[in-house]
Amino acid sequence: MLAEIITIGDELLIGQVIDTNSAFIAKQLNKIGISVYQITSVQDDKEHILRALKDSERNVDIIILTGGLGPTKDDITKKTIAEYFDDTLVQDTAVLQNIESIWKQYIRQTLLQVNKDQALVPSKATVLMNKVGTAPGMWMEKGDKTFISLPGVPFEMKALLNNDVIPKLKNKYHCPFILHKTLLVYGLGESTLAARIEVWEESLPKHIKLAYLPSLGKMRLRLSAKGFERQKVEEEVQQQIDKVLPLIKKEFFGYEDDDGNEEVVIGNQLTKMGKTLAIAESCTGGKLTELFTANSGASKYLKGGVVTYATQSKIDILNIPEDLIDSYSVVSAPVAEAMAENVLKLYKSDFAVSTTGNAGPTKGDSNAEVGTVFIAIATINGVYSKEFNFGNHRTRVINKAVNKALEMLQKEIFKN
Repeated sequence: MLAEIITIGDELLIGQVIDTNSAFIAKQLNKIGISVYQITSVQDDKEHILRALKDSERNVDIIILTGGLGPTKDDITKKTIAEYFDDTLVQDTAVLQNIESIWKQYIRQTLLQVNKDQALVPSKATVLMNKVGTAPGMWMEKGDKTFISLPGVPFEMKALLNNDVIPKLKNKYHCPFILHKTLLVYGLGESTLAARIEVWEESLPKHIKLAYLPSLGKMRLRLSAKGFERQKVEEEVQQQIDKVLPLIKKEFFGYEDDDGNEEVVIGNQLTKMGKTLAIAESCTGGKLTELFTANSGASKYLKGGVVTYATQSKIDILNIPEDLIDSYSVVSAPVAEAMAENVLKLYKSDFAVSTTGNAGPTKGDSNAEVGTVFIAIATINGVYSKEFNFGNHRTRVINKAVNKALEMLQKEIFKN
């Protein structure tokens, strides 16, 4: 089965809003065996939307639209869908009641006609009740094609997709099992890795696809396959993994979790072990902590974090001795290690990680060269640090520091 995702909104095309909906939808569809053929973004323009619908109907089985379902005049998706299906809009009583209930409980302002009009839906549509918002989802069929329209607000879209759309699609279509297995590799560039595994790659069965996904400081190697016999697909992919692992034994670091990257793997392992983590950041400015707190359940293992960005804050909050900073500078192994040790004590955690460095473009409070970063790991058994130079591009330095901190932390946790 093939699907196309159509996102609607001028804000997407001018870069004002980042399209996160497509990535989420594609991932959920893949889990039930539906492949995404294409992702299209269109303007809030009737003719543009109509063309996109017509093109997608020719190419795929399932068309999922997001956006353009709000109460304002620029939200034209429902009217355009009604025109495409030669249909009219009618008021749905249940949707109107839902809108009135939300207004009564949370909005407590006058319910305007423009808000009531959100209860208008194409007469041929099956309504998907939005329990966390006012704009309903809509399910329509044309021959053997399925059209689904969802709100553009991410949390509303996700709720409707998971609770309504995915179960209906699973019930309607008999889809193959799709498997993506992603290996995490550190310390090898894309070309070096490709040269090392070239013979293995050339011998891959045609139905198993390989993709190189480079990132700052790491490489993801993804194997993809699909078929109607899940066990057979899993066995075939595992056979290929068993063949490639000896070629990257020293650089192989584990597997990317189905629901996220290293931070999810680390969090799951800490939870399983009943252990906790604390974080002290300087040059990474909170980005490392943010990766963990973006995942539900992080409070089970993440005790807390501090961003001691300025030198004085390291002294005041983490009790880093001034003479240590004077002797070695704020960007140094001793300071990184003291940060990790002290945040470990501060939060009474089992593991701690710290970052301090010079991301540039100027040297700041240290004479260390731009790009120099020290990362330290502390446990109740001791502390160690490593020095890196990640170049002279500020964003690159910060992101590589985050990735390297995750790598070091994961190694430390999984050796226990």
